[in-house]
Amino acid sequence: MSSPVERVRRALGAHGLQVEITEFDQSTATSQQAADALGVPVATIVKSLVFLVDDRIVLVLASGANRVDTSKLGRAAGGKVRKADADRVKAETGFVIGGVPPVGHSRPLETYIDRDLLQHAQLWAAAGSPYAVFPVTPADLVRITGGKVVDLAQETG
Repeated sequence: MSSPVERVRRALGAHGLQVEITEFDQSTATSQQAADALGVPVATIVKSLVFLVDDRIVLVLASGANRVDTSKLGRAAGGKVRKADADRVKAETGFVIGGVPPVGHSRPLETYIDRDLLQHAQLWAAAGSPYAVFPVTPADLVRITGGKVVDLAQETG
């Protein structure tokens, strides 16, 4: 069986992306850890979150600077939203929390993309491990995931 990072590399290649996956000695599991390791703004980190909408698994790709407004997600996805626990995330995606990538899952996932990600020229997403990331443009992120772009950011203040 191949490593999670290798599964992501193959999935990216299948979508025509030949990108360099960067692996770190320190954790990149949180948006802030990834931003610090890369020396980039936290808003350019793609946070991969797995939710249950009613009983469907849904992947949300959000800006590392934002909290996801679950009521907005519920309206977009058409159901009651709750976070999936770590065991369910691993079972449904094939990856551990902190390393869930946008692609390469055990099966296709219904995906929603926070529109705030589209304002950046370059993004960084998890590459299958809490120690690995890869660069991706917003346009490629939308293309390779087939995700629906929606406003998911929780209002601040």
